[in-house]
Amino acid sequence: MFDAIKRSQKPKRSATPVQLKPEKLEQQIAQIQAYMSNTEDLKIQKLSCFGHRYAVLFIESLTKLETIQTNVIAPLVACSEGSVEQILHAVDAKKSSDLVHIAHFLLDGYCIVVKDKEATAILLPVSQTHARSIQEPRDEQVIKGSHDGFIEDLNTNLYLLRGRVRSPGLKVKYFTFGSMTSTKVAMVYMEHLADPRLVTECEERLQSIDFDNLNSVGNLDEMLEEHPFSPFPQTLQTERPDRAASYLLEGKITLMVNGYPSVLILPITFFSFYQSPDDYNSRWITGSFFRILRLISFILAICLPAIYIATVSYHSEVLPIGILYSVKVSLTYVPLPPILEALVMQTILELLKEAAIRLPSPIAQTIGIVGGLVIGSAVVEAKLVSHTMIVVIGLTAIASFVSPINEFGTSLRILGFPMMLAASWFGFFGIAIMLMLIFIHLCKLETLGIPYFTPFGPFQGKENFKDVFLRVPLWMSIKDSRNTKFGLFKQSLFGRWKRS
Repeated sequence: MFDAIKRSQKPKRSATPVQLKPEKLEQQIAQIQAYMSNTEDLKIQKLSCFGHRYAVLFIESLTKLETIQTNVIAPLVACSEGSVEQILHAVDAKKSSDLVHIAHFLLDGYCIVVKDKEATAILLPVSQTHARSIQEPRDEQVIKGSHDGFIEDLNTNLYLLRGRVRSPGLKVKYFTFGSMTSTKVAMVYMEHLADPRLVTECEERLQSIDFDNLNSVGNLDEMLEEHPFSPFPQTLQTERPDRAASYLLEGKITLMVNGYPSVLILPITFFSFYQSPDDYNSRWITGSFFRILRLISFILAICLPAIYIATVSYHSEVLPIGILYSVKVSLTYVPLPPILEALVMQTILELLKEAAIRLPSPIAQTIGIVGGLVIGSAVVEAKLVSHTMIVVIGLTAIASFVSPINEFGTSLRILGFPMMLAASWFGFFGIAIMLMLIFIHLCKLETLGIPYFTPFGPFQGKENFKDVFLRVPLWMSIKDSRNTKFGLFKQSLFGRWKRS
């Protein structure tokens, strides 16, 4: 399943151990400095303690100087007897004589204590953190529910998850990627809920990855996806801890990358991209209503411009006379064919969206007003685009923005371009063929061996449809609800089961 990616990767390099030599203190320091490329932010503090010479080495930009002074240097200077291990106490203290390990921990914010003519160094955690405060993600805001989000610190993100899933079954496994970046990645899952085959498959894929630097979560996503040429995202990226915790409780796997606020959820299905935390924080009728609207927006985002092009070009007889007359009048002085109208307006929409994202917030709001009112009105008055096309493109943009995951909405707008071309060539027949190809593709996609279009491809039992189109009431989704007093009351109220 993952052989193609495995073949494309280089074999893992085995790091040759370089041992710290038991020489004089100056020579040991020189050996460490040479291995660290003689960087000038590697600071050295020499000490003399009960007849022995020591050196404390640390990288100034990664460590907290007050902690080094209080917990390392001051105890060594003040003590008159005992070993260094007895004097220095730390929860995460380590020993090592391997220069590769010593350099790795120096870059993790540790300080090392080297003793004259001894080959073993003591590693002590003294790192400083500059993490930003926990805030709600801008791209995944909700009306009801929690308003916190992941940040760039891995330990803080694990704290946010464990605060919601207080279970001893929550398991964390660490991986390190990139020979130059040494980026730490945590694989998190519920041991008693996650399928062991999925966990094994995910571990094998992670272990098969070998590259020099991990620049973003997107790099990891690209290395894990099975179908790189598919327009649909095969992992779900989220910055919301409540969303990640809910997927963990469904038996899914979460990948967290140190230094990035987004986490990857896998395996994922098509319908997960249209589920929002607001669905479960509102009454089930309200949640179901908005979920149905989101699913309708999927068809509108892909098909609406194509339907307009096919109707105007080939099938104008399907329109009532009043609407047909209005559309024909608006097209009378437009020199461009409908396909070019749609392509130009869709391209302008993408340009405005990108400009609004890249510019500062006050200017971005101005761009939105200028693009929506000034440019739109000017294009219509200049007879370059019809009024109807402006309405169609506006509705298409709104439908694509409805998806709670922005990446999925972008995929829909990309699919709209080949759909428009098919409609301009073959009319409604072209739209039907393209929709059929899209749904066949969705049924063939898999993530970690799980069908992407579950529960439709392959078709599964009715029990799996409870949380797809509708957000069913909680008492209906609990398997043992008929054994509870609340469940008995609901069952008798709706006449589904008889009270025992």
